[in-house]
Amino acid sequence: MERQPAKTFRDLTVWQKAHSLVLGVYRLSSRFPPHETYGLSAQMRRAAVSVPANIAEGFKRRGRVDKARHMNIAESSLEETRYYLLLAKDLSYGDEPSLAADAEEVARLLAAYSRTLLSPAS
Repeated sequence: MERQPAKTFRDLTVWQKAHSLVLGVYRLSSRFPPHETYGLSAQMRRAAVSVPANIAEGFKRRGRVDKARHMNIAESSLEETRYYLLLAKDLSYGDEPSLAADAEEVARLLAAYSRTLLSPAS
């Protein structure tokens, strides 16, 4: 069975997984100490939200290179999010191994999507 082309960014599996990661980051960071409200919590949330936001923005870009650039920005934000997850664990603010696994899956999907965008058109 052949897959239908995505009509909106919400149809992209990579966006769906990235959005799910954001929801998990919000749940985790809501349990951080109050003094982290404008510190680690805000930074982690901003980085996580940037991932699906850049996927969504890139979806509407017309050129493949421009689309790939937004996927690269999403990849960079994802790496930042991964660091914040590690920092939260090391500070004993919380550890959600499932979020690390989710981030790994998003990274894999983003890399595959970028490769597809940058490969010669078939």
